[in-house]
Amino acid sequence: MRRSLALVLLAASLVAAAERAPGPRIRVEPETFDFGRALPNRTLTKEFSVRNFGDRDLVVDGVSTSCGCTAALLASKTIKPGGSTPLRVTLETRSYAGKVEREVLLRSNDTTTPVLTLRLTATVAAK
Repeated sequence: MRRSLALVLLAASLVAAAERAPGPRIRVEPETFDFGRALPNRTLTKEFSVRNFGDRDLVVDGVSTSCGCTAALLASKTIKPGGSTPLRVTLETRSYAGKVEREVLLRSNDTTTPVLTLRLTATVAAK
């Protein structure tokens, strides 16, 4: 039990140190989102906040999605320290049925998290 507590404390310490390291630091709020139950052939939309909690400009040099049914539009590619910008994500349910899982990848100059993954889910069901 003591060993697992020590590992948890060590991991927390490493995360805290990484957050204090100089440079840009990316964070998306929230990192996961469940649209819940949705009908087929609908477009679902969610706005996320991309934040820079580092001490240098964060430059997002790429935004991609795991499927053509998902699109992501970032309002600004450069985010000042302490600043944020909206990320608008749409997911088309098309003729899917059941649980749908998609990802949005943000590539940036954050050296600790060069690729941040945002996860989306929805359950598509007929009326």
